[in-house]
Amino acid sequence: MSGRLAVLLGPMRLPFLTLPPLCVLLGAAAAARDGAVVTAGPVLLALLGAVAAHVAVNALNEYDDFRSRLDELTERTPFSGGSGTLQAHPDAAPRALATGVAALLVTVAVGVFFLRRTGWGIVPLGVAGLLLVVLYTRWLTRSVLLCLLAPGLGFGTLMVVGTAYVLGDRYGPAAWAASLVPFFLVSDLLLLNQLPDAEADAKVGRRHLVVVHGRRTAVRVYGVLLALAYLSVVASWAVGALPALSLLVLLTLPLAVATWRGATRHAGDIPALVPYLGRNVLLLHAMLALLIVGVWLG
Repeated sequence: MSGRLAVLLGPMRLPFLTLPPLCVLLGAAAAARDGAVVTAGPVLLALLGAVAAHVAVNALNEYDDFRSRLDELTERTPFSGGSGTLQAHPDAAPRALATGVAALLVTVAVGVFFLRRTGWGIVPLGVAGLLLVVLYTRWLTRSVLLCLLAPGLGFGTLMVVGTAYVLGDRYGPAAWAASLVPFFLVSDLLLLNQLPDAEADAKVGRRHLVVVHGRRTAVRVYGVLLALAYLSVVASWAVGALPALSLLVLLTLPLAVATWRGATRHAGDIPALVPYLGRNVLLLHAMLALLIVGVWLG
């Protein structure tokens, strides 16, 4: 990859853009479960909007963290601390901001298309999604509760349920039920990834769970959210919102237990914690993939 291209793509954080495809596919599977006729064109357009939204929040986060000098204070890991692009190329900061704004405009354009196609029912989710993208780094990270819940709302409630709505023109029970898994897991992902950056985050005014209540409490909350992700699938199957095959996610329980134990043991030892941050990413992807298969085939 050329140097200029690397500087352009760095703030997008390409390695982290695997979540939107999984969430959109989960929304598509849920829409089919709720009776929609799912075709490739609208799914691909929904995917474009989801990826653009994720690029927007990544690039704007990178720009804001550069301006606040946060990324200069952090010790980067593969899962936290930013890409390092703007620290190496400060003159690229305006391009990172432009990337974020352009990606946000793409998201808006996709939203307008679906608004004209499906009507005003998508507006509440669309507006909430835009607010999350714009407000996350500068404002939502100043609140323990909002910072904890915002990632799960974005990728779970908004992305999964939003996809299901634009494909099926309704808010069905399978979509809401399926969205609970990424709601809990993505919030968990960001929570665990905040452990390495807690001291630096506190210096620039962030007040997330790790900063305010400490590492031990954060890891306990991580365990609770992880348990709720599994319980939500079991409960959704029990009431008929999700098919029995969605219980395939239970195959990941050994990995979940090992990850939680490792995070609990090494919450204060960042080098030892890093492998468990990786296992947590693997757990998230495995659970979403199995849930997609279970809902679609079920």
